[in-house]
Parts: sequence; structure tokens; C-alpha cells
Amino acid sequence: MTLSLAQMATEVLQTADGREKTKISREHAARWFAARTGSTSDIEVGNATPPMRPSRPPQPELLSPRDVPRRRPGSPAGRIALLHAVAHIELNAVDLHWDIIARFTDIRMPIGFYDDWVKSADEESKHFNLMCDCLEALGSHYGALPAHAGMWRAAEDTAEDFMGRLAVVPMVLEARGLDVTPGMIEIFRKAGVDQAVAALETIYAEEVAHVAYGSKWFHFLCGRHDLDPREVFHELVGRYFHGPLKPPFNEEKRAEAGIPPDFYWPLAERQNNKG
Repeated sequence: MTLSLAQMATEVLQTADGREKTKISREHAARWFAARTGSTSDIEVGNATPPMRPSRPPQPELLSPRDVPRRRPGSPAGRIALLHAVAHIELNAVDLHWDIIARFTDIRMPIGFYDDWVKSADEESKHFNLMCDCLEALGSHYGALPAHAGMWRAAEDTAEDFMGRLAVVPMVLEARGLDVTPGMIEIFRKAGVDQAVAALETIYAEEVAHVAYGSKWFHFLCGRHDLDPREVFHELVGRYFHGPLKPPFNEEKRAEAGIPPDFYWPLAERQNNKG
């Protein structure tokens, strides 16, 4: 029996081991695009019941953000901790991208929406494995350190709000990656860890498109409902995003991804005024 795309997404979400999860993710992405190019039979989007939380391996231990140990990135242990944190982010991103496919099938969307998020999930799977390879080259592995337990909160908070999901996950959380990744690349370049530099440069180049997909489909839905995108973005981020939006912002890459300054600067200034 041929699985629907939503069933494929749910299978990824229900797989615990990171390497196995990303293997299945990449296989399903390849099947989807083979069907889209006509080299295999069509795959329906279909529908499924994704779990509220994805399956996770026994390790890493998931801690409250304030309890995750801080390590200086100037040391070898600190650089391993930084790579481990990025691996954890990428694994969550794999699940987030498959979850948006499976969770909102009741909302009619163009086929290009599914193409974009399957491609993103495939690339996030690649990114996770790149980070795991870097960790293993340095004598560590994913799961060796504790990790941030709050990363799935955005998915839970927006489980019934499609536009809220698009606003918070790609347009806030992933956009933040565009802000901080150049600094991480410089840390590993100065340390001469060429494998990590190459991996992070790949991630940085491809994440721009993931943010852009969020912006594109958020604007699409605003247009469908005759809403002002900037006003709706500010309202949804205020409702669902619990952390601060703080500079510095990578304005060039954010603009390339379709997020102009009047989307994020007013939110940062509003929070500064509260403080």
C-alpha cells in the first residue's frame, strides 16, 4: 500500500532514533519528488493523526532551558556543546517540517506548499547528519550532552493555528538561525575545525530558503483572507512566542527570505520598552 504524504510525515514523527528518523525522512522526500516528477505513481497528500509530541531517543536528557549547562565556545568542550545544540535544533526542525504537513491537511493548500516543506524536511535531515558527523569526528555523539526541552513548545502552542505556526517557527525561530550562524562559523574557522565550518556554511545557505517558505505561505494565507501580513504577524508572535526578539538581526538575509525590518524591529523595540 502506498502511504499518503501525511502518513509518511507521521511515520517520521513516530521514529525515535535521530539517524533512523532522518533516514526515513530522506527516503520519503525522495519518494514524494519522484512522484511529483512523474517517474513513479502519484502520492496523495491524504490525512493522518500526528502525535502531539514526536518520538525521541532516551538520550539526550531534556532539561529546562535555564538548566542546560553553559559552556564557553572557545574551548574544545564548548565547541562540542555548540555542535550538539545545533544537532538538537536540526532534529527538532525535521519534526517541525513534517508536522506542519501532517497537522494542517484540513486546510486546502497548493501542491507547492507540500513541495517546499518536504524539501525543507529533507535538508534539515541532511543538516542533522552533518552535525552528527562533526560530533563523532571530535569524539562525541548526539545524546552525549543534555539538551533544551522547550524547543517543541512552539509546535504545541500552534497545533491548532496554521498561520501561528508559520509565523513562529520559520519566521521567528529559523530566522534567528540566520542571525547567529555566521558567528558560529567564525568560532570554528578560528579553531581550524574545517569540517564544522563546511557543515555550518551548508546549513546557513539552505536555511534562507526555509525562512522564505514560511514568509511566502504566511503572506499567501494573509492574501487569501484579506489580512495585513505585518499586523497579523505582530499579533501572532505576541500570542505564541515566549522569548525575546533581540538584535543584532541579519537584515540582509532576512530580507532575502522575504521578512522586512518592519516585521521584527517593532517587536524588539516593544520588548525593550517593557524592560
